[in-house]
Amino acid sequence: MIPLLLSIASSSLIFVIFKLFSKYKVDTFQAIVFNYFTAFVCGTFITSQPWSHEFENLKSWGHIAFICSGLFISLFLLMGKSSQLNGVARTSVAVKMSMAVSILAMVVYYNEPLGLIKICGIILAFCGVVLVSKPDGTSKQTAGWMLFILFFGSGLLDFLLNFVQNLPLTHFNSSMFTAFGFLGAGVIGLTVLSIQLLRKKTVLSFKNVIAGVLLGIPNYFSIYMLIEAYRSTSFEDSTILSITNVAVVVLSSLVGFSLFKEKMTTRKTIGLLTAIFAIIFLFIAQY
Repeated sequence: MIPLLLSIASSSLIFVIFKLFSKYKVDTFQAIVFNYFTAFVCGTFITSQPWSHEFENLKSWGHIAFICSGLFISLFLLMGKSSQLNGVARTSVAVKMSMAVSILAMVVYYNEPLGLIKICGIILAFCGVVLVSKPDGTSKQTAGWMLFILFFGSGLLDFLLNFVQNLPLTHFNSSMFTAFGFLGAGVIGLTVLSIQLLRKKTVLSFKNVIAGVLLGIPNYFSIYMLIEAYRSTSFEDSTILSITNVAVVVLSSLVGFSLFKEKMTTRKTIGLLTAIFAIIFLFIAQY
């Protein structure tokens, strides 16, 4: 249970840090680039396997790590911007309710049974995202489309991480795969940042580097601990995903509404409750 709890705590902390970026005028993109190199360093310290041996098996998992790298950085950039424009609560609900997409993919790919309760859970998940994501009539700084992209993109990433855990990660430890995924994301981001610096469209700031380091630590452990929870607990993978997501949704929403004074409307309340019921349905469906 410890990996599961650490994954929940790390994921919730990510949304809080993103929200603080706007308060302290941190360049989100620069911070995200350095966050991935920090995450890579975390992975190299945790792994206990010889690097040279794993490079020999690169063909068996390298292409999956590359796809995950692209999703890591693109979704993370969008998550940071959405947390600032749409709020911590709405963004966390959209990201974590993406479990409906990943569970549906698991059902199709692994040929898992799809019962009535699970169908109801998936439908409730989509309804919850719609209710929470719809901009308020009086709000000028919202971008609901970001929430829908995060919803479907995060679902795809969750499925890929689960797929990797069931196949390539049986041959080497999960810290190494996670580290390589983050390294790829960092290289992609650094390439774009270098072009921006050469064209003088941005200026590198030490403050953004520090912010990236602070973000990279919980970012790494949110993924690594989730994969470890898949491997170390007796629960089904979809059940672990359900428990993780409902905890992060509730915790992030409470932080958003209390600490950052995000507006809590009746529709958002209904959407949040719908999301929680969706995860409960999906949890029950595993038994």
